[in-house]
Amino acid sequence: MAYYNTILNQITAIIPRYEFDSLAEQHHSGQKFRSFNRWSQFMAMMIGQLSGRKSLRDITDNLKAQHSKLYHLGIKKTSRATLARVNEKQPSSLYESLFHQLLGRCNKIAPRHKFSFKNKLYLLDTTTIDLCLSVFPWAKFRKTKGAIKLHMGIDADGYLPTFMDMTDGKGHEIQWARKLQLPKGSFVVFDRGFTDYTWYNNLMKDGIFFVTRLKSNADAAYLLKRAGRKAKGITNDQQITLKDIDDPLRLVAYADQETGQEYRFITNAHHLKASEISAIYKERWQIELFFKWIKQHLKIKTFLGTSKNAVLTQIWIALCVFLLVAYLKFQSKLGRSMYQILRVLQMNLFDRRPFDELFKPPCNQYGVSPQKLLWEIL
Repeated sequence: MAYYNTILNQITAIIPRYEFDSLAEQHHSGQKFRSFNRWSQFMAMMIGQLSGRKSLRDITDNLKAQHSKLYHLGIKKTSRATLARVNEKQPSSLYESLFHQLLGRCNKIAPRHKFSFKNKLYLLDTTTIDLCLSVFPWAKFRKTKGAIKLHMGIDADGYLPTFMDMTDGKGHEIQWARKLQLPKGSFVVFDRGFTDYTWYNNLMKDGIFFVTRLKSNADAAYLLKRAGRKAKGITNDQQITLKDIDDPLRLVAYADQETGQEYRFITNAHHLKASEISAIYKERWQIELFFKWIKQHLKIKTFLGTSKNAVLTQIWIALCVFLLVAYLKFQSKLGRSMYQILRVLQMNLFDRRPFDELFKPPCNQYGVSPQKLLWEIL
């Protein structure tokens, strides 16, 4: 009988251990570990994410129960107190660096976006996670409420998270957006919450194209309409100027055929078709789906530690898990969704079998169709 590593072992093979140890050495604080290491921390937290564990005690009890299947992974003996202390004290920057390494691997095999241009397309948005202010006093939001904001930018190539920052609930998304280092020639899409004309000017000066919605109270001057036949749903396409913005912009209006609602987009991409401008903004919905996915299927709404470092550690590891699942999806070309792959992994994490076999239909040992078998039984 052939010997196979566990599914968990096959997943972690994507991360070379020597690379992880090198990062761990760079991002270490305080004295050296005597009977623990950052690899054990990462594996414990990753298993917690993949198996849906609800507490540190739940994670460590699960590790003890699966000890015979984990020894070959190099995981040190892990107690709840040790895991809690390392999450609180050891820098979360280790997992941020690991995230960027995994992102580089995913980018090499991710499918390209569907638009006519070859430039990168980034989708920006922010989501708020409510917290108890008395438990997380650093996460200030309102007088009696706490919250954090996750500011995210995903790449339309494979819908991979590329930019991430966390602030308390008072942090505004535009403050984060101004700090982004976007490559020249790239496209960026965002909603009206990012409205800032000074930032628009800076984007244009840096050679970056943007698409967003125009606010109803915008101080705009409407110029000549663009010549040419309009695509279905496009109700307007003309140049406009906005107060405090140096160069003219382009207004594209689109009417939804089902609801009749009109959407007005502004952009500095004068070279694209109006229908593509509309489609680019529609692509922004993918980041909403991304937020929904990670909140529903990863542990990112409730936290296993109370310090900012512990929260960041959990979030970065959750994003690393997302990239691991995305990498398996891209590499295996199974035609399965991220949700389907994650669910199968969760149910077979400690099984010893080839990864590809998880998604094959069961072999029919009788050599007849299930319908015929049922008929014979009846």
